This record gives sequence, C-alpha cells and structure tokens, in this order.
Amino acid sequence: MNRRLVLLGLATLLASGCYGFAGGGLPQHVRTVAVLPFDNETATPELPRELQEALRLGLQNRLGLRDAPEERANAVVRGKVARYEIDIPVGFSANSGQATSARRRLRVIIDVEIFDQVTGKVLWTRTGMQAEGEYADRGEANGRKQAIERIVTDVIEGAQSQW
Repeated sequence: MNRRLVLLGLATLLASGCYGFAGGGLPQHVRTVAVLPFDNETATPELPRELQEALRLGLQNRLGLRDAPEERANAVVRGKVARYEIDIPVGFSANSGQATSARRRLRVIIDVEIFDQVTGKVLWTRTGMQAEGEYADRGEANGRKQAIERIVTDVIEGAQSQW
C-alpha cells in the first residue's frame, strides 16, 4: 500500500512538471546549447578543438541538451584556454637498470562561461579552472584527454550546483 502511494506521488510530481530530468538542473527553457570554439592562448592548436568537442558531447550525454547553432541556442558555452603546462615530472627511476618509464603530468587552465541567450544573463562562470592528467613518455595525448575529461566533469557539476 505504501509503495503504491509513493509511486502515485512520484507520478503526480512528474506529470505536473514540478520535477524533470531534462537539462540537469538548468533553467526549464534551456534545451539547446552551442559550445563555441575556445580562444587559445597556448602553443597547442588542437587543445581548443578537443575541449570544445568533449564539452559538446558531455552536455548532450549528461545533461540531455541538444546541440544547436549559436544563433538558435538557448545557452552558449564560451571561454579561453589560458595555459597548457606539460612535462611536469611525477616519477622516474633513479636506477638505470630498472625498466620503469618516467611519469609526467600536464595541467590545463581555462576560463569558461555559460551564457543564457534567452534571459541575457550569465548562468555560470569560472576563471582559472584547472585540471591535470598524467602520462608516460610520449603519451601526452593521453594525459591531455584525462585533463579534458576532468574539465568537462567540473563544468557540468559546477554549473548544476548553481541552480
């Protein structure tokens, strides 16, 4: 009997629109998003493109937002890649007879903003957001992918916590 009441109550809330899953905590009118190319203040030309694509997919898959051109999107994500630091030593072997490869760390630092084009207000912004990734020798792309994944998670979680 109690289970039926709980299910009935949940169904009523969902049907009345008091609670929904689309947009993951974004304002109700935000259903589409455009992730603009990030400005690049680094010497790594592929980084902004990789970040843009990862953010676009993350917002679609994790928040249920549809991709749209900037002029038709409810919200716009924009920003800049401020710094990209590579080859930060993490660990290495002092014993030349040991086959341990060097571990390195990289750091990506960005400024990012989510702008609501319907209301004309900034929904969320963060400057100096940073993420790190580790990689083995000659594996910088793997470390960069880790850092970008962390940035996507931080942007989504940070934006959700504001609403």
